Amino acid sequence: MSISSSSACSSPISASLERRLELTRETRPNSVSFGDTEDKIRKLFDKVELSVSAYDTAWVTMVPSRSSETTPLFPQCLNWLLDNQHCDGSWGHDNHHQSLKKDALSSTLACILALKKWGTGERQVNKGLQFIELNSASVTDETLCTPAGFDIIFPGMIGYARDLNLKIPLEAAVVDAMMRKRDSDLRSGSEGISEGREAYLAYVLEGMGKIQNQELIVKYQRKNGSLFNSPATTAAFLSQLKNDGCLCYLHSLLQKFKDAVPTVYPFDQYVLLSMVDTLENLGIDRYFKNDIKRVLDETYRCWLQGDEEIYSDLGTCALAFRLLHGHGYDVSYDPLDQFAEEYGFSNSLEGHLQDTVSVLQLFKAAERSPDESALKKQSLWTRHYLKTELSNWSITRDQVTNLKQEVEDALVYPFYANLERLAHRRKLKGSSLVNARVMKTSYCLRNICDSDILKLAVEDFNSCQSIHRKELEVLDRWVVEKGMQKLKFARQKLPYCYFSAAATLFAPELSDARLSWAKGAVLTTVVDDFFDIGGSKEEMENLIHLIERWDLNGVPEFCSEQVEIIFSALKETILETGERAFDYQGRNVTDHIVDIWLALIKSMSQEAEWSRNKSVPTLEDYMANAYVSFALGPIVLPALYLIGPKLHEKTVKSRDFHKLYELMSTVGRILNDIQGFKRESDEGKLNSVSLGMIHEGKGQSKEEIIELMKVSAERKRRELMKMVLQDNGIDVPRECKDVFWKMTKVLHLFYMKDDGFTSHDLLGVVKSLVYEPVSLQE
Repeated sequence: MSISSSSACSSPISASLERRLELTRETRPNSVSFGDTEDKIRKLFDKVELSVSAYDTAWVTMVPSRSSETTPLFPQCLNWLLDNQHCDGSWGHDNHHQSLKKDALSSTLACILALKKWGTGERQVNKGLQFIELNSASVTDETLCTPAGFDIIFPGMIGYARDLNLKIPLEAAVVDAMMRKRDSDLRSGSEGISEGREAYLAYVLEGMGKIQNQELIVKYQRKNGSLFNSPATTAAFLSQLKNDGCLCYLHSLLQKFKDAVPTVYPFDQYVLLSMVDTLENLGIDRYFKNDIKRVLDETYRCWLQGDEEIYSDLGTCALAFRLLHGHGYDVSYDPLDQFAEEYGFSNSLEGHLQDTVSVLQLFKAAERSPDESALKKQSLWTRHYLKTELSNWSITRDQVTNLKQEVEDALVYPFYANLERLAHRRKLKGSSLVNARVMKTSYCLRNICDSDILKLAVEDFNSCQSIHRKELEVLDRWVVEKGMQKLKFARQKLPYCYFSAAATLFAPELSDARLSWAKGAVLTTVVDDFFDIGGSKEEMENLIHLIERWDLNGVPEFCSEQVEIIFSALKETILETGERAFDYQGRNVTDHIVDIWLALIKSMSQEAEWSRNKSVPTLEDYMANAYVSFALGPIVLPALYLIGPKLHEKTVKSRDFHKLYELMSTVGRILNDIQGFKRESDEGKLNSVSLGMIHEGKGQSKEEIIELMKVSAERKRRELMKMVLQDNGIDVPRECKDVFWKMTKVLHLFYMKDDGFTSHDLLGVVKSLVYEPVSLQE
């Protein structure tokens, strides 16, 4: 089949294209404004900023000089403590939130001890003690955020204060209760102590008093000389025992940070990966492709070398796996296998710290695990853990972190049903510049909690949305111009059709792909309804005949106005898409687009024939036809020509290209058949569920058949994901493979609860994406 060049260049089409180009020009973001903000964000990749920890700086201050036990090894830290007390007498985060009061008390007491030890800062010590007295009720307030190890470290510091002849203004009953609880906690599990418990007790060394077993602690020393990358733990050890590794670590720390230290170091890998994750979650990663690649390349190098900074921290390891795997790097899930069962986590340091962030990262990583058994086991226990955390979540905890929303989103929206632009909108509405995290003390990742990141994300979202709004107006006019509103049998689903494009292919430069996608979705809906309920056998045959012979000379003959409307809209859209595709591909692809439509219409005709003749095909015959009749071909495949990369004819005709299309379509068909089973059964129609009951049932119930179909859809989805992420051996550009995956996300959202495309439940979601801007105030 061939298309003459004259038919591909009609003036109405060129005028339509010009209108689209003008639309994009009018609404394109202000490049100067964005450029300034982009430059500021780009600089964040070059310097990781960790918030200063008064708590850890105090413990470093307490390390004595090797030449004299009466002078500090790091006097610059002592000066920092003297100069950085808050007006209320506390030390710690600036403007610390009420829910972080225990953190402030812990930091303040540590600073008081450091000053008292070196016999200086009497005024600061007294102000600090006044702060503790005024806030003494917070020590036992269970509704406040409790720093890691607080119940051991805080009473341990009170004991150290007694050694310094320093009275802490807390009621004796409170202190006694804390001491008893601490001693009880330390005694519990003393026999047959687990590895995780042992690591935890070493981690909270500051509250343990005199070191009893040096070897037990040194086994946790990192290659950089630190204990757990914690300045406080390392300093507490060095204050009692000599250790060259600990000494070198603290010296290197002060060389870098001058006079005050963070609560964890090194932490660069986690911060940079979190920054990549944040930019992706906000939909602005496309502005920083080179920067992100640089981070991931370096992370991959460290991954292959077994870098301690990645492998020794569960949260960093899980985040690194998810991002590397998602970007097509060849990484094994083996480092996370030990957490396939909850016991592995419970028996780790993170488990004893009840580290929700690490569990969340593990849950997200498990969703992408290539090992199905690990996926099921790990997803099960991490999901249960996170649900339990949510049920016990305190209101005050939610006021200083966005973690609760992140957990809720992860549980409600699995990654394979999480449409990008909807996820970006949720993230924007829940984002805050105040996002403290709490370990032994609170800290903030300033590279992530940056106002420029939020500013760019909001401006980008609203700018794209204005383009989307205008595109939808263009499509509204197109539907009327083509007379499709006259087809009373056809569902009017333009908002949904456009939403599925805008929620995935949202960037301004993808305007042509979005419009092709949306028009294809509208037309396939019309054609589906035509073959399902709207057309007679004669009309169906007439439409097939017209498409088969449309490039021949002569005036088309229509047997009805319905056929004329459908064929005319199809022909103009195919020619229009072909013309635009030529600009991207440098070759004529119109023949391929015609073939895609012809395959769809013939498959729908086959289903109509089965229905008329009351035939019952085998399940295999049905599925071989049904993945085509599901009608994703005319939506997705032409759009691939318009997203940028060259798609050579050899690639389009390859087995891999067809397999991607088949897997995507089969997943959609199964999900559709499951949710539409009752409605279609009531209408006397067959689908894969009913055919499965007829041919494969063997006494199985409808529910059992549906469960088998869900398993089949999941396997197909995982096979598709594997092909999308696989770089070697598949000659399809990654950007194109991603589009197949994005469509499966749309399908899972539409069919998450019912036949969402047929119902009206998603209308509010559609409106929010296209018509409701976001603001920083939200």
